[in-house]
Amino acid sequence: MKSFLNIGSDTSDEPLKFAAQIGVDGVVAMPAPSAPDPGFYDLDTLVELRTRVESFGLEFYGIRLLPWKWTYQWQLGLPGRDQQLENLQTTVRNMGAAGMPMLVYNMHALRRYRTSSAPGRGGTTGSAFDYELAKDVPLMEGGPGTDTSLIPQSQRRPIDDDQMWANLAYLLDAIIPVAEEAGVRLALHPDDPPVPSIGGVARIMRSPEAFRRVVEMAPSDHHGIGFCQGCFAEMGADVPEEIRYFGSRGKIFFVDFRNITGSTEQFCETFPDDGDVDMAASMRAYKEVGFDGPMSPDHILHIDGDSTWGHRYWSYAVGHMRGLAQAVGV
Repeated sequence: MKSFLNIGSDTSDEPLKFAAQIGVDGVVAMPAPSAPDPGFYDLDTLVELRTRVESFGLEFYGIRLLPWKWTYQWQLGLPGRDQQLENLQTTVRNMGAAGMPMLVYNMHALRRYRTSSAPGRGGTTGSAFDYELAKDVPLMEGGPGTDTSLIPQSQRRPIDDDQMWANLAYLLDAIIPVAEEAGVRLALHPDDPPVPSIGGVARIMRSPEAFRRVVEMAPSDHHGIGFCQGCFAEMGADVPEEIRYFGSRGKIFFVDFRNITGSTEQFCETFPDDGDVDMAASMRAYKEVGFDGPMSPDHILHIDGDSTWGHRYWSYAVGHMRGLAQAVGV
């Protein structure tokens, strides 16, 4: 196992030095937005990012998600998706040329993740979701980072499971051959929260069975799963058992070592040692299947006196994760 942090688009000295100091092996990141926006990542930008990360003694594991405005048309099957897919192919080719091994993507185009916050142990707070507060979201209205004003009213309609599966198949037909040629692995992240729909749009990656279907429909060594333990816990899944299923097939490309309490329709984030999932049992399952990819904690809990970026939380969560990994020999 290799540990990493997701630093987003903040590739300044501070988060990179912090990541190196607390002992993670690398990071996932994304280039900062540029103007004008070409709709894809050019090769020079990617090489510069990878070089910068490696200058701190860290490995660059990949790009985690793309800007929403680059993806929503192919996610939702809207006019313009073919141009977005051509741009995505360009990004993947450039990632391969830049030596970037993985691109994380998802199918929850509205990106509405949480509805509130909830108290945790000792006065901490974590993000929470309550479907009662999200079930009446207007048609195709998203959350932060989702500029749904780009979707004309004439294109707004309910999208069911069958259509979303067709959109995913259309994407995979376009991008997997390019990823194979470029040597880039594509990791599909679960829908979070994994409820049937939000804003009239189905969220198909909401169950272990959905991921079994994806593995069968796209049997490429370059297509696999971003195994977010928090999301699988939100699904009500037996997390160690799902690790064994997908891990034994070589389909877990990275892990979000995250925990929650609650159920699909109402849950909250917790410290990794304070949720519903037995994290030691999960780590033993990774050992059993021989997982040797990147693993990271995810989703900050707010601790008194912490920085906006969450230094105190990340230090705790990384230490907990690395300690379990060392204990079981991952």
